[in-house]
Amino acid sequence: MPNWSQVLRELEREHKRDEANQRRRRINPTDKVRRRYVKKLADYTGRNVICYYSGWLMRPNNPTETSVTDADKNGFMSVIHGMDRGKGLDLMLHTPGGNIAATESLVDYLRQMFGTNIRAIIPQLAMSAGTMMACASKSIVMGKQSNLGPTDPQVRGIPASEVLKEFAQAVEEIRRDPVAQTVWRPIIEKYHPTFLRDCQRAVTWSNEITREWLKDGMLADCPDADERSQAIAEQLSDTDSTYSHARHIHIDQLEAMGLNIERLEEDDELQDLVLTVHHAYMHTFASTNTYKIIEDHRSGMLVVGGPQPAQQ
Repeated sequence: MPNWSQVLRELEREHKRDEANQRRRRINPTDKVRRRYVKKLADYTGRNVICYYSGWLMRPNNPTETSVTDADKNGFMSVIHGMDRGKGLDLMLHTPGGNIAATESLVDYLRQMFGTNIRAIIPQLAMSAGTMMACASKSIVMGKQSNLGPTDPQVRGIPASEVLKEFAQAVEEIRRDPVAQTVWRPIIEKYHPTFLRDCQRAVTWSNEITREWLKDGMLADCPDADERSQAIAEQLSDTDSTYSHARHIHIDQLEAMGLNIERLEEDDELQDLVLTVHHAYMHTFASTNTYKIIEDHRSGMLVVGGPQPAQQ
């Protein structure tokens, strides 16, 4: 299967063919090449494929458009319609994450459609809520270049668990030495009403749903599913060990946590197909004003930003 440069050359050939063909309604060559390889991936696995792709790496100034939101449900409903759901689902994820409520709703919908017969494929990055979605699958396909990210929730752009730890530190230091309140007062006075409760609820909510998804899906057959799912959820959200919400967690670390990882390099054909699809999406974002694509192997799709591609 072609690499990045070869996909680019194929795109250039398609552009030349398209320019020579004066059809009244033309399908963008970038879409044609991408769809071709998404279908090849589904043909190879024998499973349904949905690609949930964000262009946040190329459009970092549009977090509302590129992150997980409730609007994504419409895209998933559209592409799932008419699928043979008995084939299960391979969900290709490339996302920075997003809203917890929207993520919970999407996973609930996908499980209603496919049960737990869902496999997550991570060609490059699935961060934050994207990691939580991956944890809702039966297994996660990753290569050496793939990463998940910490699941610690952010409240108004601030790490919720760090706020709680900082407040606990302030309480303890003031208890030991009341003079310390002069240092802590300017910080605590910036907290708006209910801020601490919002942070606590966000942490609890995030950990609980990640733990439940792991227990009911990936670890369902494990006799110690409760303990293992709890341990994994805590490790993924532990800011003392991850240090930053942007931290990239590698495949060896994820296996050590106890996640069910399928190594992409163990199947050459699958690796070639997955990476070719990924390259095709990156070329799409580079050549169009697109923020997000939700697309299935039958060429059904929803696009956020940019023109809607013509259907085949």
